[in-house]
Amino acid sequence: MSKSLVNLARFALVLSLTGFVAVGCGRKGDLDRPSTPVEQQNKRGGPAKAQPAQDQPFLLDPLL
Repeated sequence: MSKSLVNLARFALVLSLTGFVAVGCGRKGDLDRPSTPVEQQNKRGGPAKAQPAQDQPFLLDPLL
């Protein structure tokens, strides 16, 4: 009986750790309603506007 309880506790621990890892995955930012247009999704209100990233060459670009 004790061995099955230990196995159950291990299973519960692995299952809960898997849940925590799954919760950590995803897009960072505000939650968007499904009806929000693409241009307005994940925009934060504030005075600072993000600058677009400049295109920099990457080592493997010629292979693509």
